[in-house]
Amino acid sequence: MQSMNSEYLQPVKGNKSGQMWTSAKNFFRMLKATKAFLTLLIDDSGNLGAVEKLSTGLVDTHAFEVAVEAMKLKPEVAEIIAERYMAPPHDLEALLQYPKDSLGYTYASSMKQSGFQTLAAEVEIDSDTSYVENRWQQTHDIWHIITGFDTSEIGEIGLQAFYLAQFQLPLASMLIANALISITLFQPEVLSPLLGAIAKGWQMGQTAKPLIAQKWEEAWEKPVKVWQLELNVQPIS
Repeated sequence: MQSMNSEYLQPVKGNKSGQMWTSAKNFFRMLKATKAFLTLLIDDSGNLGAVEKLSTGLVDTHAFEVAVEAMKLKPEVAEIIAERYMAPPHDLEALLQYPKDSLGYTYASSMKQSGFQTLAAEVEIDSDTSYVENRWQQTHDIWHIITGFDTSEIGEIGLQAFYLAQFQLPLASMLIANALISITLFQPEVLSPLLGAIAKGWQMGQTAKPLIAQKWEEAWEKPVKVWQLELNVQPIS
């Protein structure tokens, strides 16, 4: 709390109106993120709107900046961040034409069967953090395929632990914290499986090559098992 107060209440120098506006905007963004975090604690309906608000509220934080700087220590990650690589929207119908063992077909059929729409960040790409936010959202469901984590609550948190091990995504740590609080208070009988998923995701993320650096869309035809082998991912069975 001390650090947040110092950030928003310190004297403004130079372009006062611009800096004051930026500080106010960031402050209210953090308030929205805090509200979203609390909403997730008490809302078990799978409300993705609250997750989106929480994620957006974290984009310009110091935590995200630190995470991105650490990511860029790996040359392949630094390269894709500098390039700002973003693929066109995924055409699921076209991807279903690929061989059945391919990433394209497996991803598209999974999305179709579950009725999911591809994620899209609601932030403009104007910084390294906003790029990473957009790219991880564009490829989130591909990470599910590669790691083998399903889209249940426990599977999702397992994937968040994988994210956290790979590049310290602030949203990941917030969702894990939220899940631990919520499960402990309201569903303690599933705490052990949740902890197991977190441990597994963290271990997998530590040993795997950086998934954020992959241009999946340029090799949709590659079999999922080949991707997993190349990236040193031991998927959930």
